[in-house]
Amino acid sequence: MKKKMSNNLFGFLVIDKPKAMTSHDCVKRLRKILGIKRIGHGGTLDPSVTGVLPIAIGNATRLLTFLPDQKNYRGLIQLGRTTFTDDLEGEVIAEYKLPNLTRKMIEKNLESFIGPIKQKPPVISSIHIQGERAYKRARRGEKLILPSREVTIDKLQLINWNKTLGQIEIDIKCSSGTYIRSLARDIGNKLNCGGCLASLRRTASLGFKEQESFPLPEINVEVELVFQHIIAPKKCLEHLPFFRLNSEGEYLKWRTGSQLEISTNRIEGPKQNHSIKKDFNPIVVIGQKGQVEGIASGENSNILIPKIVFNAKG
Repeated sequence: MKKKMSNNLFGFLVIDKPKAMTSHDCVKRLRKILGIKRIGHGGTLDPSVTGVLPIAIGNATRLLTFLPDQKNYRGLIQLGRTTFTDDLEGEVIAEYKLPNLTRKMIEKNLESFIGPIKQKPPVISSIHIQGERAYKRARRGEKLILPSREVTIDKLQLINWNKTLGQIEIDIKCSSGTYIRSLARDIGNKLNCGGCLASLRRTASLGFKEQESFPLPEINVEVELVFQHIIAPKKCLEHLPFFRLNSEGEYLKWRTGSQLEISTNRIEGPKQNHSIKKDFNPIVVIGQKGQVEGIASGENSNILIPKIVFNAKG
């Protein structure tokens, strides 16, 4: 019975990832609990980082790239120290005496990082360098020069300045691909005292918020308790325009991958979403019972071109 129910699962879970586990560890456990292999996560978190980890189940794995491209974090930065990994877990490279910093000085420093910025990833990262993860090469003692890349910081707010400990607590809203360890390092460097990440929690990701998350279930949990937390794909795609199939004929055409000629007034919801990094304007296709049937391209206002078709026929 469990396998039959699991095979039809289609949606998202929002896990509050615990410390000392990788994102893939969470996926592996959920595969065992739900009895389904097709499970993926929406953005890697380092083992030391806790918080929001979106999990896609079944065909929902094909929808991950259509979710909003933004993440929120609450982080603690230790000033006066630089490390090999850009966090407190790494080998200390140098320690510095803290300058006489005021809250206003720190806030002015943070303001300079808001907007599109060039960021150099940490050497201990999962970026591929010539076919191998950077962290593996770095831990063998190789000296790596990782190219900078552009990320966007939408919000960088000072929450607290602990002058005694030399720690600043910050609230961050940023684009996908932003390394908060790199941000901690660069903030410390700009303050002329070095810095590294002391702790980090992700509070929102891909449109999911901390309030929607629940603790990673134990392996022996009753599977029905996990089912209660599954979020339907339609709810997660409300930031995109959508089209409703209103007849069996349209539904059959869609399932066979045929283009649909439509009138423009049948496209509902937002016109488009610029945070979705796609080479086409995605439109969610909804079935007669309200279920997500796939994703179409709406480049031509009178034609829908199938891009992802669930329950395809023929």
